[in-house]
Amino acid sequence: MRGYRFHEAWHVPHPRAQVQRVLADVERYPEWWPQVVACARVSSTSGIVVCRSELPYTLELRLTELRREPDVLETSVDGDLVGRVRWRLDERDGGTDLSFEQEVVVGTPALALASYLGRPLLRWNHARMMAGCRAGLADRLG
Repeated sequence: MRGYRFHEAWHVPHPRAQVQRVLADVERYPEWWPQVVACARVSSTSGIVVCRSELPYTLELRLTELRREPDVLETSVDGDLVGRVRWRLDERDGGTDLSFEQEVVVGTPALALASYLGRPLLRWNHARMMAGCRAGLADRLG
């Protein structure tokens, strides 16, 4: 009950290189992704990200870059969640097909209890966060 797998996919009418630049610039996420409330660089390949969606709790995550390629951005996640996040970017019809994949387990006892008791609410909360990403990314790309 502590593990989660999320997958989102959509198309944006912008070149892959442009989309990749925006997604790779994690420090600027709070400018366009409403549920990412703060970011701080720790090193050239890692940082702290603070997220808060609809439910009244805040996640603090340490992200470490694993892959940065034109078609894949992948990070490890540690902190309140532990696992991996991957963006796949495929060029199609002059735009980019985006695929967001997240495989995590909750990293704290309080979240483990919440996960056990309120799994549907946590999945809904994640869906709201990804809706914010989708809308914010579209605005950011223009």
